[in-house]
Amino acid sequence: MNAKQCISLGAILAFFAVALGAFGAHGLKNTLTPGMLAVYHTAVDYQLWHAIGLLIIGLIQQQNTSRLLPKAAWFMFAGILIFSGSLYALSLSGLKFLGAITPIGGTAFLIAWSLLAYASFKSN
Repeated sequence: MNAKQCISLGAILAFFAVALGAFGAHGLKNTLTPGMLAVYHTAVDYQLWHAIGLLIIGLIQQQNTSRLLPKAAWFMFAGILIFSGSLYALSLSGLKFLGAITPIGGTAFLIAWSLLAYASFKSN
C-alpha cells in the first residue's frame, strides 16, 4: 500500500468510525444491552485509532521508502477489518464465537505497530 492509498484509506476509515460511533450512540442505545454497546464502542475506538495509524504510516511513507511500511499498513488495515469487524458483528448479532476472532485482529495491530517502529528505527 503506497502513501496515497494509506492516507485515503485512513481518512475513509476514520470517517466511518465517526459515523458508526454516532450511530451507536444514538441509534443503538435502546437496542443493545449496555455490555454489547460497550463492545460496539470498543470496535469504534480501535477503528478510529488505527485509521489514524494508517494516516501516520502514509505520511511517513512520503519521506521514508522502507519496504516495511506498506506491510505495516496492510497489517493495520487487516487489524481494523478483523478486530473491529468481529466486535461490530458480535455486538449486533450476539454470536459469542465471533469474540474468538478478535485477538487475530489485535495481533495484526501489534505486528503493524512493530513494523512501523522497526522501519523508523532502521531509517537514516
